[in-house]
Amino acid sequence: LYKKRKEKIERSFADSKQLHGIRYCRLRGKRNVSEQVLLTAACQNMKKIATYLAKQG
Repeated sequence: LYKKRKEKIERSFADSKQLHGIRYCRLRGKRNVSEQVLLTAACQNMKKIATYLAKQG
């Protein structure tokens, strides 16, 4: 179970850091950083949905 979690969840965090700029926040302040993280998560979810729909045909 942990191995599956490691492959799915940890990969998601790694992608956030590496591909979407979460490693260094561009903005300062708790509210601004929260907005950046939420937008990044929304972006990742849209990418997952698009990938799923592409596989469905």
